[in-house]
Amino acid sequence: MKRKIKTNFFCKSNHWSRRMTKIKSIVSNILKIDNLGFKRRNLYFLNLIFIDDKNIKEINKIYRNLNKATDVLTFVKSFKNNNNKMNEIYSDIFFSAETTKKDAKKNLINFYDHITHLIIHCFLHVNGYDHKKNSDFIKMKNLEEKILMKLDIKSPYEL
Repeated sequence: MKRKIKTNFFCKSNHWSRRMTKIKSIVSNILKIDNLGFKRRNLYFLNLIFIDDKNIKEINKIYRNLNKATDVLTFVKSFKNNNNKMNEIYSDIFFSAETTKKDAKKNLINFYDHITHLIIHCFLHVNGYDHKKNSDFIKMKNLEEKILMKLDIKSPYEL
């Protein structure tokens, strides 16, 4: 049984428009990798929303009580669908162009390598991975590095 993952892309900032074709290709390549934690018995709806610092700062303030911009925010909600015995997982993932670009430049990482890492990171969150405890951070980091290696991208944690 093939995994069922529906992705939607929303570009809400001029900072992203020229990058969307490449980002869609990156997402497609990432979703071909097995160890992201996507389960065959689940139906996934992933909304990838590309915005600017102003909008992500607003969302961050409302939902996390942090009055600052960030690179990415992931929101996940799951529902048990008893009719077809599948769980439905809905996720809204917001990316900020300015912060992502700033972080890539600061860490001397290629922009697309950095966005690839962020997407992988978010997809792991969608599948229940977290990094609140140090042991969970190490587990998630190791998995991110393994997946990045499959895409011939160096670990951002070694920089």
